[in-house]
Amino acid sequence: MKKTVIAYLHTHWDREWYREFEVFRLRLLRVFDKVLEMLEEGKVPSFYFDGQVSALLDYLEIRPEKEELIRKLISEKKLYIGPFYTLVDEFLTDKTAFEKNLEIGIKISKDFGCKDFIGYLADTFGHSQNIPKILMKFGINKCVVWRGCGDIPSEFSFNGIDTVNLIRGYFMDIFSAPMTIEKKAEWLKGNLDKIAEKSGNYLLLPIGADHLGVEPDIKEQIEKVNSLLDDYEIKLSNPFEYFELVKNNFKQFEWNDELRDNSKTFILQGAYSARLKLKQYNVKCTYLLEQADKLQKQYGSEYNSIIEYAYKLLLKNQAHDGICGCSTDLVHRENITRYEKIIQIANTIIEELRLKYNFKTQIMESKDLLPEYKIIGKHFGVENSLLYDTQKIPVTEDFSDIYTLKYSPAVKPKINIEVKNGKIRIGNVEMEFVRYKDEGDTYNFGAVADDIGEKAEIYSFKNNIIKTSFFDVKVELSEELINFKIEWDNKLKDTLWQVKFNLKQPITETYSEDMNSIIKRNFDPDYNMREHLPKVRGIEVKTNFAPMQRYVGAQGLGIITQGLTEYEVKGKSLLVTLLRSTGVISNPKNPSRSTPAGPPIEVPGAQQLGLNSAEFSVGFFEPENYQKYIDIVFPQIS
Repeated sequence: MKKTVIAYLHTHWDREWYREFEVFRLRLLRVFDKVLEMLEEGKVPSFYFDGQVSALLDYLEIRPEKEELIRKLISEKKLYIGPFYTLVDEFLTDKTAFEKNLEIGIKISKDFGCKDFIGYLADTFGHSQNIPKILMKFGINKCVVWRGCGDIPSEFSFNGIDTVNLIRGYFMDIFSAPMTIEKKAEWLKGNLDKIAEKSGNYLLLPIGADHLGVEPDIKEQIEKVNSLLDDYEIKLSNPFEYFELVKNNFKQFEWNDELRDNSKTFILQGAYSARLKLKQYNVKCTYLLEQADKLQKQYGSEYNSIIEYAYKLLLKNQAHDGICGCSTDLVHRENITRYEKIIQIANTIIEELRLKYNFKTQIMESKDLLPEYKIIGKHFGVENSLLYDTQKIPVTEDFSDIYTLKYSPAVKPKINIEVKNGKIRIGNVEMEFVRYKDEGDTYNFGAVADDIGEKAEIYSFKNNIIKTSFFDVKVELSEELINFKIEWDNKLKDTLWQVKFNLKQPITETYSEDMNSIIKRNFDPDYNMREHLPKVRGIEVKTNFAPMQRYVGAQGLGIITQGLTEYEVKGKSLLVTLLRSTGVISNPKNPSRSTPAGPPIEVPGAQQLGLNSAEFSVGFFEPENYQKYIDIVFPQIS
């Protein structure tokens, strides 16, 4: 008896990636015009639009006359949209932004008449253990994943939610391939056999790929393939039917951790350090926007629509090919423009409310030095009280020196920092700066097998400046944290820069921030990725690198960063990436990944030559107390 294969038609839509947004949008018009035509004429039963609504909105901005048809197809359950606004990276997005993604996406989806939702995460680079409970908060009890699953069945419970693992991935473009129907049937049988090993009586088969349209004769091709398959019968349907057919299977296997196993699929974890300027912007914008939103709710002001607009800008940048830094230089130039807009909006809301309700922020502008504030900057301009007064406009006489002040009460530091005999010591921890060669790309750090790295020489520590052979490091002491800020002119290509903390014991576990909570990860401190570089195709080397948001800690050491989003474990050392330079989206000769992960397009901007900065704070505290220290670095405005 043949097993039933539930197949669904889809396209995975990256708004911007190896082509810029407007280039891909023109392709979107061609792809979706044809999809709508085929749905309207009954040539295909349904189409799954990638779990995000942003592509639909991008389409309708150019094709507004298609809205009525789209609403009709959604009501007839022939077109499925949402629940997300965009498909964001799960490890570089905080909980508030991820919830906003669902809140905005579901609101738009429901307005179009869609009521059925799946947490569709087919191409994100691994999966956060905190995602299921956020989905359930929004009433979503189904999830689809792929990357990072390791040796997991097709159906399983992922931290309490019914989840499908796309064993062979979402990238099934075989029906578009230039080969005979016999060859297609043979190829499909090989893949279906592998899916069947992890499935029951029903199999799930995506038909589609990145930016791919539906073949006009797809139904006829499937009929011919079915006649050649002895063990399988492909049925065109939708993912919801599959979930219903296998609803009793999910509790047979439970997984209650994150999904970052790269033994079966690439998780492309070098993306957490590619173009770190984007990550720094992202953390700053996320923080400012959360503060602006909190304040406008607290003071009852009418900023809801502009806040949502700003979050849409943020979510467009958090789409995984954007925030991961693996797109063209022009794409990321537009990302920076969006981030700057978010900063302008958030700061304006905060300042308008401050002037109206007379509360203080940690950083403010004034001509007068207030108690417990210090000058951190000066510019020529006009005081904000005049700029935000709609009944006045600034004139020449209003321009003067404006001082930026930072709240800085006098405190006695509890932590000692010492530079002696060419070494930096913070308490009983030694801190170093190191760098390594990188023959990789924006997706993966390319380790060189025999590279032992280079360590910075420490020259002096005077006037709160540590001088090293790499760069100067500005040190600022507070009561419970030591803050380090580095600015340097990077002239080195293809290089990984890290700050290294040498602890007392081998590091077997770390604690880091994920979706505004603490997660624990286990490590083999003796593992050396350079001893395991792949020799055959299809392998991505396992590493001791991992993503973080604002905090990572081990053995009582805590590190709070401002946009540094990757760390590594080596023996007794915990390392945080300061910068990673590379010059290609996907290097086919990357020593850490034996198969390309995208096009080999040169991207000089990813080398991040020129001025760069990195900022982090160090203290000694246990993971359960991390929020206190986060609030020191990222203070709550009220």
